[in-house]
Amino acid sequence: MTQVPTIKLNSGAQIPQLGFGVYQIPPEDTADAVKTALDIGYRHIDTAEMYQNEKGVGEGIRNAGIDRSEVFVTSKLNNGFHKPDDARRAFDKTLSELGFDYVDLFLIHWPLPTLYDGDYVSTWKTLEEFAKDGRARSVGVSNFQVEHLERLAAETGTVPAVNQIEVHPYFTNERVRAYGTEHGIATEAWSPIAQGKVLDDPVITRIAEQAGKTPAQVVLRWHIQRGDIVFPKSVTEQRIKDNFALFDFELGTDDLDAISALDKGEDGRTGPNPDTFDYVP
Repeated sequence: MTQVPTIKLNSGAQIPQLGFGVYQIPPEDTADAVKTALDIGYRHIDTAEMYQNEKGVGEGIRNAGIDRSEVFVTSKLNNGFHKPDDARRAFDKTLSELGFDYVDLFLIHWPLPTLYDGDYVSTWKTLEEFAKDGRARSVGVSNFQVEHLERLAAETGTVPAVNQIEVHPYFTNERVRAYGTEHGIATEAWSPIAQGKVLDDPVITRIAEQAGKTPAQVVLRWHIQRGDIVFPKSVTEQRIKDNFALFDFELGTDDLDAISALDKGEDGRTGPNPDTFDYVP
């Protein structure tokens, strides 16, 4: 079986650099998709309360017949539950839905700086409770900007294990990634292929043709070689297999640089800006 490299988090945990994402996979399809991914060799599953498919993730892991300790499972706090008591109840529900007594990583999904009087610090302190009692082996954040991370450091003195942010060739998000590198925060890249927008780019298709790989494989390999943690999602078995086949080739420095040069800055974002995003389901 392919050996996926791991990254050591500041919590001491080892996270597989390649995982399987279940964003927008319908709850009724999640268990089968997760089992397929695990059968192929994935050992890292990324879900969230907001996706409403945590139950399927747990079912898929059990159906695959793999020991719980062998699968790295991430979930995220829904935006409506930032207040400490709400966060505690929401986390209890996550564990119940998954059918596990712990998660490997639990994240604040969005900072929501314009809501809750801008208070995401008390939310973070609540997640630290989950880490202290062992029900979350690591805790982190998602979609936090540099200013949000600086505030956490200033007011709590602690550092998230990861920051899951939008990263892809059209939006390399270098300022946030660089802050993470400097402060020991691992970067997880969501929307790693920009919802498919980068796959027809001439630079990427040229590199893919030369490498004998698909454009998606080339972009995911770019992430891997840069040190990002990625978790592409699909419900198609062949595509799930293709997304896993990233470790039998390498991109040269010139190709890595050419892909990074596609960055469009803020114009390349495909998702919301964390400074203003205020969606509560």
